[in-house]
Amino acid sequence: MNTVLYRTAAVAALLVLLIGCGGKKKEAEESSNALKAADFTVALVGDEGKTVSLADYKGKVLILDFWATWCPPCRREIPHFNDLYSRYKGEGLEILGASVDQGGADVVKRFMKGTPIDYPSGMAPADMQAAYGPIRSIPTTYVIDRKGRVQRKLVGYQDISVFEKILEELL
Repeated sequence: MNTVLYRTAAVAALLVLLIGCGGKKKEAEESSNALKAADFTVALVGDEGKTVSLADYKGKVLILDFWATWCPPCRREIPHFNDLYSRYKGEGLEILGASVDQGGADVVKRFMKGTPIDYPSGMAPADMQAAYGPIRSIPTTYVIDRKGRVQRKLVGYQDISVFEKILEELL
């Protein structure tokens, strides 16, 4: 009988160690276990011949925004990203728009003539969409920390205050 009690106590103690007992410790573990961002290469629109990759953002906080010109919530976020980029670029923020427009770069170029986008934007190639997706809804925005780990995935329109709070933690 003592053997059964001993084994039960040992299993319970092991479970406590494996699961953890404090909420704050679990939160810290979750944030330190963020997934490494998938590598990508994007040809920039409006800057022909120039490409950017994840490696270009090493040591920076990157907001990677999958968007399209025909998407009203995506278009509502552009002024937020312009504002954030101008305010936080000096502190290590970078933003990259990754368009999923099926009409290609010409559609995005025409759009950018009427809507200023102050941060780099390019066409999201299929392999990039697969690596970060599948992208089922746009906007879909990833916030990648200075170590190249995905800290947040945000689907749908987000108010600027959401991004400000995240940047406050990461910059």
